[in-house]
Amino acid sequence: MDYKTQNIDTCLKLMKSADYVLLHFTDMLGYLKGRTIPAEEAETTLKEGVGFDGSSIIGGVGIEESDMVMKPDPSTFTVCPYYFYDKGVASFICNVHKPNGEHFESDPRYICKQATQKALKEGYEPTAAAELEFYLIQKNSEGEVYPVENHLIDKQRYFDIAPGRDMTESYRMDLSNALFAMGITVERQHHEAGSAQNEITFRYSDPQTTSDNIMRYKFAAKAVADKKYGWTATFMPKPWHGKPGSGMHVHLGLFNPKTGENLFYDSKGYAHLSQKCRYFIGGLLEHARALCAIVAPTVNSYKRLVPGYEAPVYVAWSKRNRSALIRVPEYFPGKEKEARIEFRCPDPLCNPYLAYAVIFEAGLDGIRKKIDAGEPVDANVYHLTEAERKKLGVKILPTSLKEAVEEWKSDDICIQALGKENTEKYMELKMQEWKEYEPHQPNDRNQVTSWELQKYLYA
Repeated sequence: MDYKTQNIDTCLKLMKSADYVLLHFTDMLGYLKGRTIPAEEAETTLKEGVGFDGSSIIGGVGIEESDMVMKPDPSTFTVCPYYFYDKGVASFICNVHKPNGEHFESDPRYICKQATQKALKEGYEPTAAAELEFYLIQKNSEGEVYPVENHLIDKQRYFDIAPGRDMTESYRMDLSNALFAMGITVERQHHEAGSAQNEITFRYSDPQTTSDNIMRYKFAAKAVADKKYGWTATFMPKPWHGKPGSGMHVHLGLFNPKTGENLFYDSKGYAHLSQKCRYFIGGLLEHARALCAIVAPTVNSYKRLVPGYEAPVYVAWSKRNRSALIRVPEYFPGKEKEARIEFRCPDPLCNPYLAYAVIFEAGLDGIRKKIDAGEPVDANVYHLTEAERKKLGVKILPTSLKEAVEEWKSDDICIQALGKENTEKYMELKMQEWKEYEPHQPNDRNQVTSWELQKYLYA
């Protein structure tokens, strides 16, 4: 159902059957936060917002300036399926403001909006899409899911369709129905490579709207799994060693905001890409190692980014080649507007608002500076020797969160996208996370520890 509207009065009419209203926003680390109000308070809240303690939110403010206001964005109005709460519940995504009405500079949604406006001023309209993978895990009678691999819903594989054996097919249909009811257009869904691993793809939009949809997708995936099946949906990048990890491949495009022309398309270019697109790719490759601190943001992220799986490790680009960090999806004649690129190292625990902000800043930096992307690497990068990769100039992504943050310190791309204060806040949070993990490091860096399962399984 399409709820898109900018009209407060229309929202109030649509929520007449609601008992409660969820007010959501996202903290600096990408976790969904919020509060619930009775539906009777919706009109006042839509007009004035509702206060909260910003000092208790990760990446928020100091206790001496803790009063903040969350104000619903009417265009994000939706209604949750009734069985989520066994009552009528409407929902809004909120912008975070200071008491004086100004936008809060560290609100990730505002940061993403600012990045989009900056691109528009330079003559580029960015578009974004995402493919989020996740696992479904069955709880035992005590509600536990450890060890994870013993509680998988099925043992099926990539693209399997097996009625009676693939228990996740009906789940994906139910989740697609829930997303549709919440105003998100699902394009396709399938069983992924891992046992009980899933992917549902929804329609692309601008970076802020796509980020909103990502947060609601994760919310709905968990709600459907828990409320309808008694399962757990986990977006942890690598729940266990030896199985495929879960990624969040992002698709990126640039259009002329005045003419609608796809600025990435050139009928005569390699893979039908324009020179401008190649510069954009050059910017992403140039800053890829630093971007990892945002797009692969957890200790566990680097258990996914290892050779031997489809997760990218080597900094290269190519068409159709899933061993490359940046892939150019196949172009179909007559669909010039669909020409785009796919950036493959992000995972589902990243903050999508911050991720798109830094990704587009890196790509546009490539256009501004005309950074050469180099020649595409069409061979399977995993099969190349170290000498061959070195000859082609192929670098490797960081192997740990600590290495990614250290790389970030020598690259100012994140400061350009997030601002100095937000960059320092984020860096401090990530270094704190690494210090918490250090005493639990295994001898084999690829081993998934119980510390990671406890911290990320339900994130």
